Amino acid sequence: MEKEAAGEARESHGTARKRARSGGGGGEDFITRLPDDILGIIISLLPTKDGDRTPVLSRQWRHLWRSAPLNLEVSTRPPGAAGPVPTPSRVPPSAVSQIISQHHGPARRFSFHCRGAGDLCAQAESWLHSRALASLEELDIAYASPRLLASVLRSVSTTILAAKINGCHFPGEIVPAMNFPNLKKLTLFHTSISEDVLHALLSGCHALESLYMAQVSAAGRLRVSSPTLRTIIFSHSSSEMAQLVILDAPRLVRLLLPYYYGSDRVTIRVVRAPMLEILGPFIAAVSNILLFQGISPVSSANSMRTVKVLALRSSADKLHAVLNILRWFPCLERLHVTFGKHHDMDQQNEPQHDPLHPIECLETHLKKVVFKPFEGYGKQVDFARFFVLNAKVLDKIEFEAYNHYGIEMVGYEHKLLQVENRASRHARFVFKTISSDWVPCQ
Repeated sequence: MEKEAAGEARESHGTARKRARSGGGGGEDFITRLPDDILGIIISLLPTKDGDRTPVLSRQWRHLWRSAPLNLEVSTRPPGAAGPVPTPSRVPPSAVSQIISQHHGPARRFSFHCRGAGDLCAQAESWLHSRALASLEELDIAYASPRLLASVLRSVSTTILAAKINGCHFPGEIVPAMNFPNLKKLTLFHTSISEDVLHALLSGCHALESLYMAQVSAAGRLRVSSPTLRTIIFSHSSSEMAQLVILDAPRLVRLLLPYYYGSDRVTIRVVRAPMLEILGPFIAAVSNILLFQGISPVSSANSMRTVKVLALRSSADKLHAVLNILRWFPCLERLHVTFGKHHDMDQQNEPQHDPLHPIECLETHLKKVVFKPFEGYGKQVDFARFFVLNAKVLDKIEFEAYNHYGIEMVGYEHKLLQVENRASRHARFVFKTISSDWVPCQ
């Protein structure tokens, strides 16, 4: 009896393991047991070629490809053309008409890069007016002619949720009449657009939450007014003059400036953004980089009290430039400083910090400071030591370095930083190693 019981126990245990591996009884796996609408969403997130292969996985999947939301990526790179190799997930133009004629589900995304496409631009217009692409949600179009771009925007204006437009010129006579009631995310990259057309375009976006502009060429200023925008990302490093003006953005929370080198060719003004909390990074120079309407370094009454997080790029010997900027943000809670060999415009004329006029955020609000890359000697130590000795409510200071800090090195840095004399007695000091793929901005 004991042997039989032991055998039954082993058999039961083995059956349980098989069921666990198969996802439960009946030999079904967890993916197969998902509802068809969920499986359709999963397939729609795959590139076109990969989605087309899913019917071979299971008989139950054969109908899903044709009914799942379509993710169509079209390759228009001519055979033997120079340049980067296109992604293998893109389908050739010759296959597009067949795909959209046989696909019975809605369209989720259409990606079409027109460089070298020639006569395909006219064919692309017919694709976008087809029934299969009638409810398009995401658009990625590049190097389109003004005529094609205008046609594309007309065809998707009522359904589009996210649009990325690259290497195009906006036609001025078309955009003012457009209406995008559902567009939430707009990306303009290497795009030419006039001041009036951009203003009209944004006026037609009634649900826009995110605007990303990189290398945008405009005849005049880039004026932004939007009652719905929460994030603006602006990147500019070309030789052209650029002026970004945030005229009225009552819900704007983040103004991000990636890869912004800060030269006298660029001016950023914020006229009205009463909810702005996150700003930067920009180079720590007072005079020409960032201009806020009605703000001066010596007037706390007109300062940006809403900003809680600020990122700056600075040379280690530009402490006074950073401190003068901090006067603008009296309620700042987090400061991120990236050290590098920056070319500040006002290196010789930067006003010195006056210790008789305390910086409000250092007295009452600043809780966290991050320095990277922190090499642990010279001017960087002097720079960091100022915050150790003067930030009175700090919770944490992070030092991000290329090399690992051992116990002895950390103790040595504590001594240089005068940690025992820190203004905030409960402040913690954390040393982290920067990953090998992090590249500092020079």
